[in-house]
Amino acid sequence: MSKTFLAIGGHVGDMELTAGLVLATESLKGNKIVTVALTGGERGNPKGMSVSEYRVQKEKEAKEFALMLNGEAIVFEYADGELPVNDEVKFRIAALIRKYKPSVIFTHWKNSMHKDHANTYLNVIDASFFAGIDMGDKVEGERHYAPVYLCENWEDRVGFEPYIYVDGTAGYELWCKAMQKQWFIMNSTSFKYYDYYTHLSFVRGALNRTTNAEAFAVEDYQKFVRIKEL
Repeated sequence: MSKTFLAIGGHVGDMELTAGLVLATESLKGNKIVTVALTGGERGNPKGMSVSEYRVQKEKEAKEFALMLNGEAIVFEYADGELPVNDEVKFRIAALIRKYKPSVIFTHWKNSMHKDHANTYLNVIDASFFAGIDMGDKVEGERHYAPVYLCENWEDRVGFEPYIYVDGTAGYELWCKAMQKQWFIMNSTSFKYYDYYTHLSFVRGALNRTTNAEAFAVEDYQKFVRIKEL
């Protein structure tokens, strides 16, 4: 029976970079991949392209990445840099958790230099709780619980301590090809995203005794739980 993996980021590209290796690997096993971006990440627009134009491009890039993994991409309409923390966002995420019933939810670590990342964490943690309890008519669907794994991101480094290492060797080539669909990953002049994350996968792989891997943090209460596979 196939599994579903739900990755929820603040912007298009966040989860593709930080959980994408594992997502690509799971897709090759026949599992379902769903990426959710709570904003478009459109305010990193290239020179000569408006914010609104880049928003359209970012949504297209999200879909292209997901399609390469035989998955699905969802982009919420919130503006880059203006993601709220409120019940509306939390209930919408909770409804997606109930709809897709993931085995694992990936999202940002709690501390970040980027407001949208930190707000995504706050929304997702509460949404995962709401998805698993009786919320009456506030959240559609049957209750569902899934553990939340917190991704390693260069912008979310404060206090991040890897706890779970996941082998992504089989999905490395697919992940690399899929990342190349996103403009900022390949062309940003402010940070070498592609180089950083591909090289990081080898560093984490060395620690995991595999060729490639991704590392995730968890909340302290989760550290009492031991798993053999995702």
